[in-house]
This record gives sequence, structure tokens and C-alpha cells, in this order.
Amino acid sequence: MPENEHDHAIASGVGKPPQGMRVFLGVKIAPDISDQLARLVKELREEQVKFVSPGDVHLTMVPPWNEMSIDEAIQKMRLIVSKFGPFPLELRRLNYGPEAKRPRLLWAECAAPDEAVALRGALLDLFGQNDDRPFRPHITLARLRGNGAAIARRHPIDRPLSFVQYVESVELFRSPPAGATGYQVLASAPLAERAPSASSVESTPDADQ
Repeated sequence: MPENEHDHAIASGVGKPPQGMRVFLGVKIAPDISDQLARLVKELREEQVKFVSPGDVHLTMVPPWNEMSIDEAIQKMRLIVSKFGPFPLELRRLNYGPEAKRPRLLWAECAAPDEAVALRGALLDLFGQNDDRPFRPHITLARLRGNGAAIARRHPIDRPLSFVQYVESVELFRSPPAGATGYQVLASAPLAERAPSASSVESTPDADQ
């Protein structure tokens, strides 16, 4: 192919290697919990923040990657997840992160038991993802734009939570393509056995305020 034709093909997308679909693994948060969390962060509505829709609130287990075979990814996910049992996910604190001095997120920090840590490690290995950092489970509720420290000073949100969700499955999510919003659940992988209930929620005293 002449050089100019090759350049034209690359520019138009012809001849580019396929990129696959951008996906990640996570736990979908129950609607009753995500709705209450949304009410707790509503004071930031006048600020430059990007809220996560209650229907998209999740705990990330494996960060995003480009997947070429969705069917294969689903099979692999279900095989590993079926070897682990349900576990309680405790939402303990609502605050800014990941650094207090330079906050970029408003999130709910969580406590996950050893079973969740082991499951995450197995999923990371399965999909060839490396993360040497200690597992710091959290649920992102809003992303701060501009000066996050100034927003945090105007709205010093730091409060305990007492929500508990019994996790019974792990989901394969599709990240939104360019120009789109919202996460799509491509498949769900049930854990080995059923928990007593899908979710158990204990509200903080002023959760509705």
C-alpha cells in the first residue's frame, strides 16, 4: 500500500488493531443504600462536582481494562466467583479522598472481610491486573472538579455511616463509551451460596436530612 494510502487507512480507522470493550468488575450497591447516600451528599449540588447516579453506584473489584472476548470474560468470572461465598460489605464513613489535602472524590469508605480481599486477589490474577496497593474499598459518590480542597472547606463532610450490604454476586460492567454516561451490567456472577438477605440497611440518625 502506498504511504499516503496507508496513512489514510490509519486515520480512518482501517488497519488499527481492535481495542476491545472497556470493562471492569465490581459489586452493584443496593438501591435502598445508594438512594440514602445520594441524599447525604446533596449539599454539593451547587458545586463543580460530577455525581455518580444512584443506579451506577458500585464497589470496584478489578479496575477497567480492554476486553476482546466478553463471553470468555464472563465464563472466567463466573468460574472464580462461584468458589467464594457471600460476605458483608460495611459502609463506615462518608468523607473526601483519596488524600485529605488534595481531595478528588467524595466517597464512602468500606470495610470488607478477608473473603472479599481474597476474592479480589483471585479476580486480579485471573484478568492479569496488577495492583500492589493495599485494598482500600470505597464507593465513589462524586468527582470533584477544579479546586477540590476549596470545595471540601466549604462543605466539610466527614461523618460515620452504618450501612451493611450482604454481597451475593459480582458484576461485569461496561464503562460508558466516549460521549455516553452510565455503566451497563453485562453479566452477573453469583457467589457460592445465598446470604440471609439481599441487603441489610441501618440508617444513620439523620440520613434523610
